[in-house]
Amino acid sequence: MTESARDAFRRNAGHLASVALVVMWSSGFVGAELGIRAGGTPLQLLGWRFSILGALLVSACLVLGVRLTDRRAWARQGVVGLFSQAVFLFMIFQGVALGVDGGTAALIAALQPLLVATVAGRVLGERTTTGMWIGMLLGMAGVVVVVSGGLGAGIAPWWAYLFPVVGMLSLASGTVLTQRLRPTESLLQSITMQSVVAAVVLVAAMLLTGQGRVPADPGFWSAVAWLVLLSTLCGYVLYVFVTRTRGATVASVLLYLTPPTTMLWVWLMFGVPVTLVAVAGMAISAVGVVLVLRSRPAAAGQRARR
Repeated sequence: MTESARDAFRRNAGHLASVALVVMWSSGFVGAELGIRAGGTPLQLLGWRFSILGALLVSACLVLGVRLTDRRAWARQGVVGLFSQAVFLFMIFQGVALGVDGGTAALIAALQPLLVATVAGRVLGERTTTGMWIGMLLGMAGVVVVVSGGLGAGIAPWWAYLFPVVGMLSLASGTVLTQRLRPTESLLQSITMQSVVAAVVLVAAMLLTGQGRVPADPGFWSAVAWLVLLSTLCGYVLYVFVTRTRGATVASVLLYLTPPTTMLWVWLMFGVPVTLVAVAGMAISAVGVVLVLRSRPAAAGQRARR
C-alpha cells in the first residue's frame, strides 16, 4: 500500500467503519433467523456463541499478553456486557423465535438512537429540544406501523414484539453506561470481558432451563459460526470502535440503517417479502431520525451560549 493510499485510508477510516458497522450489525438479525430455522433455541445459540467467542478472545489475550486481572475493569465491562450483549441479544432472538421477522426486530432495535439522543441524552448531560421529542415520537410511530402490518398478517402475537422492545432498551442502557463510565480498557479487553461474562450468564440460564444438549444439526453450527465471526468479531467490535471514536449518538443513529439492510438480507436469503407497510413505517421513522439529528446541533448551541 502506497503512502497516499494509507493517508486516504486514515482519512476515510471513520466512514469505512460506519458502513461496515451497518452491514455487520445487520448480519446478527440474519444469524438469528438462520439459527432459529435450524431448530436452535435463543439460549442455545447465544450460549454456544459466547462460549466459543469467550474462549477465542481469552486465548488471544494470553498470546498477546493482554492483562485481564483488573477486578474493577471486570465489574465495569461485566455490567455493560450484560446490557449490551446478553440481555439485548436474548430478547432479540426470543422475539425472532416467536415469529418476529429479522427486519422488524432490526427496526425496533433501531429506535435506540432516538432513545439515546432524547431520553438518555439528559443522563449524558445533553439538552433535549422539542424537535428531538417530536422526532422520537415519529420514530415510535414508524415502528407501530410496521408492527401493525405484521399483526395483520398473523405473523406473531402482539406480545412477541415486546421482546425486541426490551432488547432495544437494554442496548440503549449499555450505550449510555459506556459513555458515563468512560472505561479505559482497550477494545480487546472490553470485548473479552464482556463476552466471558455474557457466556457465564447465558450458559447458566441454558443449563438451568434444560437446554444444555449439544445440537447435531450442521445448520445450527453454521449459524453459530456466522454469529461469532460476522455479528460479534466484526459487528460488535465495530460498534464499540465507532462509539469510542465518533460518539454514542453517531453509533446509535447508524444502527437505524440496519432495518432496510436486514430486510434485504432476509428477502434474498429466506424469501420474506418487503411489504409496502414496512416501507411506509421505515420512512416515518427515518423522518424522526432526521429530525432528531437536525435538532441536536441547536441543542448544543443553546448549551454553549448558557
